[in-house]
Amino acid sequence: MSSRPDLRVDDEVGFIRFYRSLASNSNDETIRVFDRGDWYSAHGAEAEFIARTVYKTTSVLRNLGRSESGGLPSVTMSVTVFRNFLREALFRLNKRIEIWGSVGTGKGHWKLVKQASPGNLQDVEEELGSVGGLNMDSAPIILAVKISAKATEARSVGVCFADASVRELGVSEFLDNDIYSNFESLIIQLGVKECLVQMDANKKDVELGKIRTIADSCGIAISERPVADFGVKDIEQDLTRLLRDERSASTLPQTELKLAMGSAAALIKYLGVMSDPTNFGQYQLYQHDLSQFMKLDASALRALNLMPGPRDGSKSMSLFGLLNHCKTPVGSRLLAQWLKQPLMDLAEIEKRQQLVEAFVVNTELRQTMQEEHLRSIPDLYRLSKRFQRKQANLEDVVRVYQVAIRLPGFVNSLENVMDEEYQTPLETEYTSNLRSHSDSLAKLEEMVETTVDLDALENHEFIIKPEFDESLRIIRKKLDKIRHDMGVEHRRVGRDLDQEMDKKLFLENHRVHGWCFRLTRNEAGCIRNKREYQECSTQKNGVYFTTSTMQTLRREHDQLSSNYNRTQTGLVNEVVNVATSYCPVLERLAGVLAHLDVIVSFAHASVHAPSSYVRPKMHPRGTGNTVLKEARHPCMEMQDDISFITNDVSLIRDESSFLIITGPNMGGKSTYIRQIGVIALMAQTGCFVPCTEAELTIFDCILARVGASDSQLKGVSTFMAEMLETSNILKSATSESLIIIDELGRGTSTYDGFGLAWAISEHIVTEIRCFGLFATHFHELTALADRYPKSVKNLHVVAFIGDGTGDDSEDKKSRRNQVTLLYRVEPGICDQSFGIHVAELVRFPDKVVNMARQKAEELEDFTSSEQQGEHSSMAIDGYSQDEVEEGNALLKAMLLKWKAETESSDKKLTVEEKRQIMRDLVKADEKLQANKIFQGIKSL
Repeated sequence: MSSRPDLRVDDEVGFIRFYRSLASNSNDETIRVFDRGDWYSAHGAEAEFIARTVYKTTSVLRNLGRSESGGLPSVTMSVTVFRNFLREALFRLNKRIEIWGSVGTGKGHWKLVKQASPGNLQDVEEELGSVGGLNMDSAPIILAVKISAKATEARSVGVCFADASVRELGVSEFLDNDIYSNFESLIIQLGVKECLVQMDANKKDVELGKIRTIADSCGIAISERPVADFGVKDIEQDLTRLLRDERSASTLPQTELKLAMGSAAALIKYLGVMSDPTNFGQYQLYQHDLSQFMKLDASALRALNLMPGPRDGSKSMSLFGLLNHCKTPVGSRLLAQWLKQPLMDLAEIEKRQQLVEAFVVNTELRQTMQEEHLRSIPDLYRLSKRFQRKQANLEDVVRVYQVAIRLPGFVNSLENVMDEEYQTPLETEYTSNLRSHSDSLAKLEEMVETTVDLDALENHEFIIKPEFDESLRIIRKKLDKIRHDMGVEHRRVGRDLDQEMDKKLFLENHRVHGWCFRLTRNEAGCIRNKREYQECSTQKNGVYFTTSTMQTLRREHDQLSSNYNRTQTGLVNEVVNVATSYCPVLERLAGVLAHLDVIVSFAHASVHAPSSYVRPKMHPRGTGNTVLKEARHPCMEMQDDISFITNDVSLIRDESSFLIITGPNMGGKSTYIRQIGVIALMAQTGCFVPCTEAELTIFDCILARVGASDSQLKGVSTFMAEMLETSNILKSATSESLIIIDELGRGTSTYDGFGLAWAISEHIVTEIRCFGLFATHFHELTALADRYPKSVKNLHVVAFIGDGTGDDSEDKKSRRNQVTLLYRVEPGICDQSFGIHVAELVRFPDKVVNMARQKAEELEDFTSSEQQGEHSSMAIDGYSQDEVEEGNALLKAMLLKWKAETESSDKKLTVEEKRQIMRDLVKADEKLQANKIFQGIKSL
């Protein structure tokens, strides 16, 4: 708390008046922060929000102005605290940020200098830094949506989306159902962070409400824009100026998508693209095909643990964390995109598999790529963006140069692959492209080597070679003289302190103190109490100090360096401008290296798993089965202290397409069904899978119903959340989908819940006819297998119960009724839930456990007697007492005849022969045939 800056405002009254004039235009999602040089302030409701969010207390609030008139609650933040808050607000809280800066010297002259939102980080990239912003798990995609819902069934949806760091606009237009499941799949495929919707002042538009609900359930920030922003009046003119394509925008096929064009207009205005002339002629427009990728809903995203959650402790708890061994930021972002966009094209999947296999079998190539080549590649998209926005400097040019000179190393490593099976795919995807980009950057390399002083890089100096200009040469000569004098002073101090140079006493250019000396901390005592040596600071790596001679030399050096930089400015600008022309090459190169990075990362994960992954055989859409041998959950097997039990999976058309899994709580049902979804998704991204053998069909979507999540916090009951998710499944699934249901119907009465579970399962089996997995505690549901033997198969997770019968020893008693979970899945039915055993496992009081057991038995007895009562009432309902008695007598007489005949026979009768005798007796007994009771029994 002590590092919090003091609240110092020159004109308090003027600022308060200015702030209050702004506050009336504010909304709850926008946080205003004021940049006051080396600290930041926030005021009013925003100050209270920051106090609670950042400092976790309102005691940090200070009043600006006279307290008798209410004052203005205010809070201050250091630069570090502000940057941490910025990350929290944008990435976790989905807030919009406005940064205001003072202009001029007048009172209360403030203007909005920077704006940021979860999908638009351009203005604050410097403040976010690499930790929180630029190396995020996925690109900040922002999307605008416009809908037309005039028809009774189909809704038309048009979207436009962009990653503000890459000059591309994507558009898509499609028909959707009444729950907008295609829209949900799209925003998951794209990894959208922010969604622009039309303003709905009275919140009465039902269709817009559905769009908001979907965005909210996917954790996306929602920004309302005026309806006028979605107008298409100027869009063709704007696109003609923005796009690289020299044709008029009106000739492009995408401009026929009127809803998408309305969304494009809103997005272009929101991002302020037209106000920056450097964007003109730089953008590309492409159309996103929703059907090209597997669809995922928000429930599937959670069920498969695709992306890291806020509470995930270890990296391997999410599939992204497990597979992310990428060495470049662009690779990590592409991996996140691939996981949300599993492929549907068999040829494309097999192409990726072949590349992964090349790096799996060639250990040396994989390690060389990761450790020598890829780890040295910066974020080329962000670097390109700096050039495009005229923010680049000589250091950025050098970084591009360092990438260019490394490309031949990539090419050589790939060319050395001898195996012909992998040579061609590697050449097609990487080698030829990298060779081409290396050739394109050759002139840039030459320019940098000619103009930039590469020797000065050792001292982290980025300067033009002095030979380029006479005045530069003179200044350089003086700088070299000073450096020589510094060396002399370094040697003198070493002799005086009796310290070995460059082992214990170092001469360094510190970023704060400039040129000074550093002693290791163990030797620092030798300068204490010596007036000649002045300490600058103590840090982890030692104590920094200086002398009066060194201070003089440092001042001269700083002055000359400043002169050098001023003199070389014109030359630097020329070099940077030439480098800027290479941006298209850099962006294409970034795409190739990102692809390579993800493929190598897949190979690394496949090889380094506890048991190596295998390449799955893929069947075309709508054909083949999904059969997995010794399947494992990739994330679960990586957790500490877990010895994972493998299980086979057999989803076979017209035999076992719908699996019902019963068994005890904590027995592994959920893990079993989820791991099948995870493996299917991994296979369709082109990755190897955690099995010993695997064949899979291509699924068009994975739909899941797996728990109520945080729905209760949003005022939605568990049961309502279940029903909404299941409704989505029934409306979205096709015969090529994979459905995963982990419990269903528990939020209502047992009878209603079972009824719904049966009806939903039967609908999937008979109407949708896709592969499905249903984990349930409704053991009665297993009867579906009798009704649909060609589709439904019962499985159960195995558990043993110890029983201590026949031995009253204490040890046996303690083991009596103790459940042992084996986590093995086998055919058949488990007829118990073991709920009470789990209660024992977590040490419920004995009294509670015994009462639970007693009541469970009572309920079972009650249910069975009730069912018997129901059956008997069914049998006698509507018949007179005489009819019942006559029927009983006739049946009894027939059964006695049947018994006598079967027992008097000389030969041993088969079951079928005994049945035939009964049929003959019934046929011969006309009285029995005419009896109403007997007719009623026959009809049951």
